Order: sequence, then structure tokens, then C-alpha cells
Amino acid sequence: MAFWDGLWRGRASQFDSGSAATNTIELTRRHNTVSLGKQGANTGSLRVNLSWRMRTSDFGGKPDQSGRLLRHPLKFFKPEMVQGHTQSMVNVDLDLGCLYELQDGTKGVVQPLGNFFGATNKAPYVECSGDDRFGSASGETIFINLDHRDEIKRLLVFVYIYDQTPAFDRTHAKVTLYPSNGPRIEIELDERAPEARSCAVVSIENIKGDMVVRRQVKFVYGFQAELDRLYGWGLQWGRGYKTKA
Repeated sequence: MAFWDGLWRGRASQFDSGSAATNTIELTRRHNTVSLGKQGANTGSLRVNLSWRMRTSDFGGKPDQSGRLLRHPLKFFKPEMVQGHTQSMVNVDLDLGCLYELQDGTKGVVQPLGNFFGATNKAPYVECSGDDRFGSASGETIFINLDHRDEIKRLLVFVYIYDQTPAFDRTHAKVTLYPSNGPRIEIELDERAPEARSCAVVSIENIKGDMVVRRQVKFVYGFQAELDRLYGWGLQWGRGYKTKA
């Protein structure tokens, strides 16, 4: 385990307690922007986490089963996932990535695909923790070193489905930002786009020294190259492949 990971386990605990009402900012279409500077979080490490789970409605369950539970009370104790597995289940592998542009004009991507894991203590000051292929509780995480914010121009955090069924509408995905100070910031991928393969989730832009977080949640039907064109990054893309899990 890297020192950075251990450091962040200690810091994360202050954000994981308390009520959602007092400890979370949810970015929505109507309230889509937050300033990290205004909450004293322009420095330190910004942790960005992707988590997801399959929607229970896709496991063959009905929205209201209260009548069935009254007739068969023992079904209450049967695990929901066991009850729900059907042939309609799909294999979804969501990946977290980040396009970056530095003040000196350097551009690139940090993502598991292609092993572009980045670095926190040197350019691009963005690092991916690894590749979660199974939707585990910890999900996937990107670390952004805001002690070097003066060298960062803009970032775009995105999620994509690698070579599997395009099924954003079948997952309950959420990206959470954990700043060094203040409440965590949540962005739900709650807009239905059944055929989309990628989603630009949130942008982080250096505006006169203040790191401004802005919700995007824009789904596209291609991969990173299409997100690149949408946001004008200008990178050259090729097809990448993962090794077998």
C-alpha cells in the first residue's frame, strides 16, 4: 500500500460520518457549481471516487412485494440478490478516467485502460488508483494534488463502459469528490441513456486560482475520443484493450 493511500484513509473518515444533509453537496442541473476555494479546499488532495451497483428493478423484482411478503414471510430473510438473478442481468464494467490540461499546454488522460495511471507528486498531478472490474464497495479512485493547482488549467472526470454491454441505464452510478476540507460533493449519473458508452461527469477548472467544480453529466455514444471532441481537448486516440481479469 502506498503512503498516499494510507494518508487518505485517515483523512476520508471525517467525511464518511454525519448526516447527508450537513455533510454532502449534491450537484444537480439546477445547482451545478461549487467553489473549492470558498470552503477552504483549494489545497491538499482531492479524492474522486466512482461507485456503482446494478438497479434491483433489473433483477426481476417487482416494485411492491408487500402482499407476497405477508403470504410468504420467510422470503423477507432471503437475500435480494439471490432472489433477483435472472437471464436479463448484464455484465457492466465502469471505468473512471480524467482528461487534464496543464497551464503549460500539456494535455493527456489518466485512466486504467492503457495503464495511464498518472502521478500526484509530478505532472500531471492526477493519479488513478487502479481498475475495479466488479463494482466493489470501494470502487475506483482518482487523486488530484491541489497543492499544484497553479499548474493545472482544467480537468474533466469521466466514466466509460469498457467493451461490455452499454447499460448506464441499468446501473446506479455515483461520482463523489472528497476535498481536503468541507463537505463531500456528489454527482449522480441519473439520466437515462441506454445506448451510451461514456459520460462526462464533472469538470474542475482553475479560475483565477480558485478550483471550480461544475457538474456535466453528458452522455455520448462513443468513447474517449468523442468526449475529447465535445470538450475540445485535441488528443489522438487509438483502440485499447485490457488483459483478462
